[in-house]
Amino acid sequence: MKRLAVCGSTGSVGASTLDVVLRNRSRFEVFALTAHTNVEKMAEQCRLWRPCFAVMVDESAARRLGEAVSADAPETSVLAGAAGLAHVVTHPDTDYVMAAIVGGAGLKPSLAAARAGKRVLLANKEALVMSGRLFMDAVREGGADLLPIDSEHNAVFQCLPIGGPDAGGARGVRRILLTGSGGPFRARKPDSLHDVTPEEACAHPNWSMGRKISVDSATMMNKGLEVIEACWLFDTSPDAVEVVIHPQSVIHSMVEYEDASVIAQLGNPDMRTPIAHALAWPERIASGVAPLDLVSASRLDFQAPDPDCFPCLRLGFEAARAGGSAAAVLNAANEVAVGAFLDRRLRFTRIARVVEETVAACAGAEPGDLDAVLDVDRQARARAEEFVAEAPFVASTPASPPAAAMR
Repeated sequence: MKRLAVCGSTGSVGASTLDVVLRNRSRFEVFALTAHTNVEKMAEQCRLWRPCFAVMVDESAARRLGEAVSADAPETSVLAGAAGLAHVVTHPDTDYVMAAIVGGAGLKPSLAAARAGKRVLLANKEALVMSGRLFMDAVREGGADLLPIDSEHNAVFQCLPIGGPDAGGARGVRRILLTGSGGPFRARKPDSLHDVTPEEACAHPNWSMGRKISVDSATMMNKGLEVIEACWLFDTSPDAVEVVIHPQSVIHSMVEYEDASVIAQLGNPDMRTPIAHALAWPERIASGVAPLDLVSASRLDFQAPDPDCFPCLRLGFEAARAGGSAAAVLNAANEVAVGAFLDRRLRFTRIARVVEETVAACAGAEPGDLDAVLDVDRQARARAEEFVAEAPFVASTPASPPAAAMR
């Protein structure tokens, strides 16, 4: 029986994690749940799972949660803030940590879990993008197991002979191919994206995801960030990573070997597959995902990304090659720009421009410790906000927002 702390339990990855655990209750116990402000959903999860700890990052939300669960889940201790997060991810009784807090906010708890030697199920790619070498050093020095949850990196992990950072070029790997659906604008021309709304950008054709990562998929910044993450996870260079658009989202990524063999991981587009894999590795457990019907899938298409349509992908590769603080600045600027777009303060087509301007203005030497990483992040966010303010825009709301095809 492994005891699990789910960081970001009220989000989509957190909910999928709990669904997998529900199907395998003889193997896993939910030890702690954490969220930011969603008291209602957290209270519901506490009543179902009866964790030892529930953490709300927002202190007022923690007080409200304490009142909500005092009668129905009295065995659950409610904690607040960053200290509460640190307590549950480093607790001696925590075996596994699902790191699913969105964005840069997930860095501190993920890093603390790695230093404490936990099995870290990393769904928060931004933590590794921001801190790179610092994070991987913490994994090695803490004796942690780092298992990727992003469907692409988990697919690469499954295609490697052993998996993990030791399975790179020394084992005959020539190239890593990260697939991506191309998002909702794959077939659109760049000049047709000027008035894109948040509703359109969040209507992903294949995956059901949160709003921020849905926009990242629409700009393909998610692939740019994944290139950086792949370089750290698999100890490779950006020149050995290629991004391929695969609209069906059946092949989640591939690994090419020196003998020209290509191994691919296939499955239906459902985050429960990589979650189940990482929870049970090196074994396999039920995920609840429907079997892949290759006859129904019928065909698998591939194409190269259009650099004019997806400038954010280029920026990701450039940051990976530049090193230093470029990736941390890229991530911070993207979070600000995407947030401004979702708030209708920035045009969709300005996201890449804000990121590029911020990287040019702020990127420098590699941060040497966590405080330096956070300082880079703060400065980049402030500068990105200035660039956003220079080009304000209020988008209109469509009368009938399009719905994701598989939501």
